[in-house]
Amino acid sequence: MLIVLAIIAALMAVVTPIALNAVKKAKATQVAENFRNIKAAVESYVNVEQKLPDNLTLQDLAGSYLNSDPGSNFDLTIASTWKDGVATLEIVYEGKDVDLNMLEKAYPEIDTVSSPTTGPFLRFQVQKWW
Repeated sequence: MLIVLAIIAALMAVVTPIALNAVKKAKATQVAENFRNIKAAVESYVNVEQKLPDNLTLQDLAGSYLNSDPGSNFDLTIASTWKDGVATLEIVYEGKDVDLNMLEKAYPEIDTVSSPTTGPFLRFQVQKWW
């Protein structure tokens, strides 16, 4: 009986770190996918509506442009409005529950060098075509 318990304990010692690493990787992949979805939604919004309001929010994108709710940890800000037909936007993830190294591997465009007051962010540009 003790041998069986020892084998189970040894297996648990091997499997537990692997399972925890898989959970961390899944979270990083989910956050990276939310970054991609929000970016695509903003690009679609700008191309369809042919405008960029000064106060575009995730709620404005919900439904028609953003099919899934990315959660309350994401924030969208407009870093600069139209200048020479280009606007710069920034998506920030304020959650502290993601491994930054895994997030960077999942989506290399994300800047994971963040200060304690902000989280990883994605800065990107949209361009007028009309």
